[in-house]
Amino acid sequence: MHWDDLRIFLAVARDGSISSAAKRMNVQHSTVSRRIRLLETQLGTRLIERKKSGYELTPAGDELRMAAGKMELEVLEVEGALGGQEDRVAGELRVSAINNMASSVMMPIFASFSEAYPDIQLHVQVSNRYVSLAERHADIAIRLTNTPLDTLVGTKLTNVASAVYGERGYVEALRASEAKPKWLGVECCAFHQAWTGTACPDHQHNFFVDDTLLTLAALKQGLGLAYLPCFMGDSAEQLERFREPDPAHDLGLWLLYHPDLRRTKRVRVFREHMMARIRDQSALFEGRRPQPQEASPVAVELSPLPRF
Repeated sequence: MHWDDLRIFLAVARDGSISSAAKRMNVQHSTVSRRIRLLETQLGTRLIERKKSGYELTPAGDELRMAAGKMELEVLEVEGALGGQEDRVAGELRVSAINNMASSVMMPIFASFSEAYPDIQLHVQVSNRYVSLAERHADIAIRLTNTPLDTLVGTKLTNVASAVYGERGYVEALRASEAKPKWLGVECCAFHQAWTGTACPDHQHNFFVDDTLLTLAALKQGLGLAYLPCFMGDSAEQLERFREPDPAHDLGLWLLYHPDLRRTKRVRVFREHMMARIRDQSALFEGRRPQPQEASPVAVELSPLPRF
């Protein structure tokens, strides 16, 4: 058996789908199917069975999954031990990031990393939902949370503040008339839903959105008020803060990865790159704006939190 075939089998076992595994491995659907059939021929047994809900492992497939997972850990250990001795950093790195960050403030950071390390194949995957790092859905996850999983290794990059925003004309009219504000119905995450529910307890909404990028677009159209991360709201010229950030709404921006990857050099250099670039933009993430007498925000040095 070849390790590449086992890697493909692991991807299918973890995703429960040949299509998803092919996408993750960056190969054709037919290649994944052919490699699985080859493994089954070599072992003389069925490894997966197709069900209505997707692919399921047979008892033999489940046994192979556990064995291949142990092999994967050994490969990562060797890579971490030997890779740290090399000046050249190469290989694939899969990063799962939040949509509103990946497509805006994070993209220049990703671009500068790719330019600095051209031999690393950087795959940026957008997901606002849970991603299993233990099952290698990604190598690194960048997430907003105050309760990161204690089974992962993490570095807190900064705090992300949120405020209530509205279109400038709407906010000015609202303040002048003292009329009851309209609130967008937001369904993008539990945080914004809870904050909106507290600010608008009667739940009277006539416009709903399920993504912060949609919230941003709706606010620009003057459709009401909503919570937004300050890095988004303060960057939109059409918007104005209706309420200042509440520290109780601060969320930690974490860079998380599995302990098995702690010695992998491309993970380490990516973490260091992110820490430095986020530190340079800490005022934007934390919602700090310069005072009238200041020319620019005061830089605040952030040190990485202890790993857990």
